[in-house]
Amino acid sequence: MRGMGNMQGMMKKMQKMQKEMMEAQEALNAEQFEGVAGGGMVKVAVSGQREVVSVNLDESVVDPEDIEMLQDLIVIATNEALKKVEEKTNSTMGKFTQGLNLPF
Repeated sequence: MRGMGNMQGMMKKMQKMQKEMMEAQEALNAEQFEGVAGGGMVKVAVSGQREVVSVNLDESVVDPEDIEMLQDLIVIATNEALKKVEEKTNSTMGKFTQGLNLPF
C-alpha cells in the first residue's frame, strides 16, 4: 500500500508541472519579439506563436530602385525576431523538459 501513496504524490507533482507548463506557454505566446535590420530602419514584430505581427519600415529605406535590399532587410529582421522566440522558448520550456528529450 505504501507504493500507492508515492504514486498519488507523483501524480500531483505531474499535474502541478503540467499546469505550470501551460501557464508558461500561454505567457510565451502572448509575448512579442522584435527583429531589427538596417540600423533600425526595418523592424519586424513576431508573436510567441511565431506569427508576424507587424512590419515597420523607415521611409528612407524604401527605394524603388533597390527593392532587393529592402527584401533582404525584412528577411533579416524577421529571422532575428524568430530566433529570439526560439531562444525564449528553449529557456522557458526547457526547465520543464530537462532530460526528457521531448519536443516543444
